[in-house]
Order: sequence, then structure tokens, then C-alpha cells
Amino acid sequence: MRLPLIELHGALVKLHKALLDSERQVYEKDIGRIQSPNHFFQLLTGDPFFAWLRPISQLIVAIDETLDAKELTHADVDAVMAQSVFLLVPATTGGEFGDRYVAALQRDPRVVLTHAQVAKRIGSRRPED
Repeated sequence: MRLPLIELHGALVKLHKALLDSERQVYEKDIGRIQSPNHFFQLLTGDPFFAWLRPISQLIVAIDETLDAKELTHADVDAVMAQSVFLLVPATTGGEFGDRYVAALQRDPRVVLTHAQVAKRIGSRRPED
């Protein structure tokens, strides 16, 4: 039962990285150069420009916590999968996250490829798992 979550976690980490890289390029083009890794970390944790990425970070943490549980139930796995679907289907979520996610998908093929891998993992769980 853990394997689908482990695979989803890995795919989400890659998606998160692709989104960070994509948003960094936009930030540097539109706002200014990011001076260092520490500067980038400060922007990620405190600048409103990057705040929309936090739900993906939170989803990754939720998967970590679910995997760390002593007992994992089908309901636990289903809840995380449902949260993933809700978050990553931007047309239904709307708002800033949905708008910015769609923009990233439209401008960056790396985001599209990693999104496809996440979508594949979300759909990989079968009821008998």
C-alpha cells in the first residue's frame, strides 16, 4: 500500500523542483536577479511571489507524515490521493494557485512533463492495493 505514495512523493518532488526553477526564471526576468541560494531560500519562504507554491510543499509533507504512520490504511492513501487530485487539477481549483499553475504548464515543457508523471502516479493506485 505504501508504494503508490512513495512513487507519488517522488513525482511531486520533481514537479516541485520544476516549478521552482520555472518560477525562478520568471522572477529573475520580471523582478530581478536572485543573488544566492540563501537569497532564493529567503524569497521562497517570505516573498509573496513564491507563496502560491506552498500547497505543493504541504502536500509533500502530508505524504511524508502518512508514510511515517505506524499503520497505513486504504483511507489514508485515498485521502492523500484525493488531495493530490484536487490540488493538481487547476481548472477546478481556480484562485491564485490554479492560475499560476496553469501559467507554468503553458510556458514550461519541464513542468508539463513532471505534471504528467504526477498524474500517472495519482492514477496508479488500484482498489486492490
